[in-house]
Amino acid sequence: MRLLGEVIWWALAVYMWMIVARAIITWLPVKWPRGVRSLVVLIYDLTEPVLSPLRRIVPTVPVGSGMGLDLTPMVVIVLILFLQWLVRGLFG
Repeated sequence: MRLLGEVIWWALAVYMWMIVARAIITWLPVKWPRGVRSLVVLIYDLTEPVLSPLRRIVPTVPVGSGMGLDLTPMVVIVLILFLQWLVRGLFG
């Protein structure tokens, strides 16, 4: 049972780092080379199903004229940290 908890905990950790990577990617106005572009697309494809529904709930914070700060990745990271804590408590 402990092994299952470790697997779940690490899967959540990997997903959290993918969310962090996606947030950083969105800040960089880069035309990605072909080899990196497929990794960027993979990160977007794996994180969008979680981020997209939450964007309808979490408001964007206005930071300038026509610009906004998307807090959805931060909300997901907090949720993942909570889930990791819960997994450690249940399987620890």
